[in-house]
Parts: sequence; structure tokens; C-alpha cells
Amino acid sequence: MKGLTLNCLGRKEEAYEHVRRGLRNDLKSHVCWHVYGLLQRSDKKYDEAIKCYRNALKWDKNNIQILRDLSLLQIQMRDLEGYRDTRYQLLMLRPTQRASWIGYAMSFHLLVDYKNALSILDTFLDQQQRLNNFDYEHSEVLLYQNMVIQESGDLKQALKHLETFSCQIVDKLTYKENIGNLHLRLADWKKAEEIYEELIDRNPENILYYKKLIEAKRLTSESDIIDFYGKYAEKFPRSMPPKRLPLNYATGEQFRVLVDQYMRKALTKGVPPLFVDLRSLYKDGQKVQIIEELVLGYVQSLEKGNKYSETESSNGPKEPASAILWTYYFLAQHYDYLNQTEKALAYIETAIEHTPTLIELFVTKGRIYKHAGDPVEAYLCLDEAQAMDTADRYINSKCAKYMLRANLLKEAEETCAKFTREGVSAMENLNEMQCMWFQTECALAYQRLGKYGESLKKCHEIDRHFAEIIEDQFDFHTYCLRKMTLRSYMGLLRLEDVLRGHPFYFKAAKCAIEVYIHLFDSPLKDENAEQKLNT
Repeated sequence: MKGLTLNCLGRKEEAYEHVRRGLRNDLKSHVCWHVYGLLQRSDKKYDEAIKCYRNALKWDKNNIQILRDLSLLQIQMRDLEGYRDTRYQLLMLRPTQRASWIGYAMSFHLLVDYKNALSILDTFLDQQQRLNNFDYEHSEVLLYQNMVIQESGDLKQALKHLETFSCQIVDKLTYKENIGNLHLRLADWKKAEEIYEELIDRNPENILYYKKLIEAKRLTSESDIIDFYGKYAEKFPRSMPPKRLPLNYATGEQFRVLVDQYMRKALTKGVPPLFVDLRSLYKDGQKVQIIEELVLGYVQSLEKGNKYSETESSNGPKEPASAILWTYYFLAQHYDYLNQTEKALAYIETAIEHTPTLIELFVTKGRIYKHAGDPVEAYLCLDEAQAMDTADRYINSKCAKYMLRANLLKEAEETCAKFTREGVSAMENLNEMQCMWFQTECALAYQRLGKYGESLKKCHEIDRHFAEIIEDQFDFHTYCLRKMTLRSYMGLLRLEDVLRGHPFYFKAAKCAIEVYIHLFDSPLKDENAEQKLNT
């Protein structure tokens, strides 16, 4: 016990010495082995900790606490068969606890043994006594059970299960989405159609619902799909998806009419991300040409008479003065995307002359220079934007990123310091906050400057962040079983299994590999040895 206390005080060597002395005095003590395992676990030596727990169980095989600690390590290390066996022992010792049943069922689910997982869940639910009809935890168990049935491939049974327990499931949105999806997969088109129509009425901004409803209606021709969206555009005049999604299907003159209406409304309203919204259409060269023709036409007409088209009645209402500004802004982004840098810069300069106080213009100007391969000029534009609104955290972060691209590390740190904790250096605080975009850019900047040690240091900091994220699973292994957030817990476990496929990790790993290869091919010279030779 003294060793355990010393470990908590950070005196690890003394802690290990005391625990080993305890073991030497009694090798058959389950307490000593358990404490030794806790010390190993605190040092993240999980395999060694598992061995210690197993030794402890030799002398006290029914110790609940040791079995729980062992099961946590087994799921953390993805020793799924060992986890299943440990959860079985816990179930035998504590058959009245919900977590014992759920943990055992989940162990089979993780092993892709759906039959046993469902059998255990059925037995558990048969024994449950619900106090009211709005039991959220019971509802989550039912939805988890349905998830297992769906993954087993028995779609008819999954649908029947949802319909049977519909009154007991309180998450009605998930219930509806699952019902609709199952009807679709079972080719029950009529019922799927009804469900997705209800879901669209509930949330007309959800793009997936429209796509699923098209699938349920079995619409294949472009004209039918465009008519379908047209009806919903009339029904929900303030909803964006029914206006934007037809542009993916329309072609030729029909596309011209639809995109014309869409862009005019956005430019009049002043929607900065209009280009980002339409960018996915740029895969089609014909659509790019139509968009360009329309927007160039807007510029000419707006410059002459504040109207989008010269054919419009001169007595009609005029467009706001900002319409021409957003049109210039759109064209700058358009030409930047097409790698026509000179035209892009010309339009963004015209926009800045029109309204020199709009921050978005300077950000876009910086982005154009970045795409043209001039990081210094890009940083200067962002610095100007940042000076216009020092309280904008997004612009601050963008400016720091562009500074790092221009290899200005000190300036980037000073820029970020405006939003970090006082009394702590910005670098330390950003590392503590796991600000990986900053550390990745720092690593790449150090690599470009030939400061390989600093570059590797940043790469290893990012690696540590991912190790910490994996480590943080520990808190959820018991919490999720207790609170019954089982579907989210399964999602977490599956995410953690592929965590190191994240772009941040990939970037940092690539940078570290390049640095190590460079150092292997061109080792750094020992300056002291070189000085001796020279003297």
C-alpha cells in the first residue's frame, strides 16, 4: 500500500521497490499482484499489467475488482477473447447487474458472434422491469440490439424488432431513420417513401433524406429528379437543398436557368460561401462555362445599371450596391480555382477597391497567392485581414498558418499568443490543447528550414496526442456500460481502431519519415570534431 501511495506522489522507483518487497514476502498475495498491476498500468505497460492481474486471480479467482480491472485492460488492448471470458466470470459473480449482461453481450458482438450476442440481450431484456414508458436507457439497449440484428444481416427481423418495440423506443428520430432505411434495403418502396416524406417534413435541410426518397420513388431520369426537387422547393421556399441539389442533375439550358436563379438570389443576399457551395459542379466543363458566362454577364449589367441582365425592365427594382461586390468576389474564386491567377487577382483587387473594409476579400487574395506559390505575399494579405479584426479567432488562426507556410515561426507564435492562456508560452499552450494543425505546420516549417530536431519534436508531440486519445478510452469502458450509451460506445471503439488513419497523423508521420531518411542519407556533422580537425 505504501508503494501505491508513493506511485501517486510520482516517486515511481521507490513505489516499485516497495511493491517488489511485498511480493518477495508473499508471492501468493493477490493484493500485492493487483497493486503491481496497477503500477504497470499507470506506466502504460498494459501487457505486463495483464500478467500481474492474471497472477492475482490465481490466488483469488473471484475478486470482482481485479476482474473489472483486467476486463478494462483487455478491451483497451483489444484482447477480445480474453475480454469475453472475463466478462463471463463477472456475469456469473454479479448476475443482477445490468453492466455484467451488457458487457458480456458486447464481447460477442465485437467477436462478430451475433447469435450469442442477441441471445444474451434477449435473456437480459426478458428479466428487466421497466418503471415507466420513457426509460431512455432501456430504449438505448433496444436500439443497440437492433443494431446487432442489422449487422447480422437479418433485415426482416430487424424491422419486426423495431415495430414490436416502437412504443418503448424514445429516440423517435433514430427509430424513423432505421425503419426507413430497412424498408429501402428490403425493397418495400411504398413504405420507405412514406417514412422519408415524414422525415423531410421534420427536417427539410437534411440532404440524405432527399436522396433516400429519390431512391424509394425509383426516380432515374434527370427530368423526374429535377421535377421532384421543384415540388419541394415550392413546399419549403426557405430550404436550401431542394434548390441546390437539382444543379447536380440538370444539364444544358435547364442548368443555365436553375443556376441563374440560384446565383442571383445568393449574390443579392450576399452569401460569401457561394463559390464553395457550387465548387462540386466544376467537375463538369460545360457547367463551368455556363457559370462563367452568367457571372461575367452579371458584372457587365451591374456595372451599367445595377441589374443582373440588360433585358430587365428599367423601371423594376435595382439590385443592392453589394451585389457587384459579391460578383467580383465570386469571379476571383472562380478564376483562382481554374488556375488563372492574373484574372483572379484583377477581380479581387477590383472588389477591394469597391469595399476596402471587407475581411473576406483579403483572405481570398491571400489564398490566391498561396495557390500561385507565393507564401510570403499570401501571409501579408492575411496579416492585413487580421489587423482589421483582431478579435476574430478564425482569421487569427488562418494568419498564423500562412505565417508558418512562409517559415515565420516566431511571428506565428506571437499571433497565436493573442488567443492562448496568459502566463504560458503559446507553443506550450497549443501543445496542451492538442492543436494539431499548428504543430503539423510547425514541423513542416522546421523541416524546410533544416531544423530537423525541432521538426521531429513536433511530429512526436502529434504522435503523443494520438496516444493520449487512445488512452482516453479508459474513461468510457465503464461509463458507457453504466449509462447504456452502447451504440455511441461501439462507434468509439471502431473509431479508435482506425484512429491513426487520420490526416493529421498521416501528415506528421510523412514529415517524420522524410526527416529520418534525410538524416540517414546525410548524417549531421559533429561540429566539435570538425573544429578539432581544423585546429
